[in-house]
Amino acid sequence: MSDEKKQLNPAGQVAMGLVGLVQVVFAFLAFWDLAHRDAREVAGPKPVWIPVILVNWIGPASYFLFGIKR
Repeated sequence: MSDEKKQLNPAGQVAMGLVGLVQVVFAFLAFWDLAHRDAREVAGPKPVWIPVILVNWIGPASYFLFGIKR
């Protein structure tokens, strides 16, 4: 395959940039929530959630679904 076929077109680049931005914002929101939430409201020790949140998409989603006591 030539180098030209491996590159995304401008619309694809914008789409990938937006996906990346949403992913970073999702992780930021999870970290912000973890930092501002009382330890009694978090399932398990708060430091354990830090590396979990770093796992793309799955980590922040796991924190919001399973890490916050309801």
